[in-house]
Amino acid sequence: MKKDIIETEIVVQENKIRVMRVGDTDYISLTDLSRYANEENPANVIIHWMSSKNTFNYIGLWEQLNNDNFYFTEFSEIKINELVKSSFTLSPRKWIARTNAIGMISKGGKYSIGTFAHPDIAFEFASWLSPEFKLYLIKEFERLKKDELYKEKIEWQVNRILSKVNYLVHTNAVKNYIVPNLTDKQKRFAYANEADVLNVALFGMTTK
Repeated sequence: MKKDIIETEIVVQENKIRVMRVGDTDYISLTDLSRYANEENPANVIIHWMSSKNTFNYIGLWEQLNNDNFYFTEFSEIKINELVKSSFTLSPRKWIARTNAIGMISKGGKYSIGTFAHPDIAFEFASWLSPEFKLYLIKEFERLKKDELYKEKIEWQVNRILSKVNYLVHTNAVKNYIVPNLTDKQKRFAYANEADVLNVALFGMTTK
């Protein structure tokens, strides 16, 4: 099942930072954070940070602790044979593709979203940019987590997913136990009427 996404933003020292919730995990935009250092080319800032030995070891350890499907052999191969070279560079997409990393999300295209990272990684990146900037980021992120509107948005999304899952169970029950006993005219309205039972229970309103 495709994970549902919730998008919002916070403002850190007059910089708009996007936050994307995928499933039950929040990811902070490294691309937006990078603009604190380089407005014109934020991607290069991320690559420069990821290409350092300290960063490489940090994000590698994070994956080992949090990702059961992390390609540790590939990680070790990069560490032994590539990281030691002065020409070594590492981009988010390259990191994700080669190690099956989950701590970062990097996508591009016509409506490019850029690179997002788990808070553990995003805070480390912000600290590299500026310790002061990191503290303000943590403060605003914590404020977001406490924000009632954000909580309601998450709760609404959870209810919507629950409704989708239960709808299949519900309509199967209608098909097996109710429809066989209805006339052809009644059958046309059976699913819609029964689905509204779920909508009223979860959202307090019908589809209409």
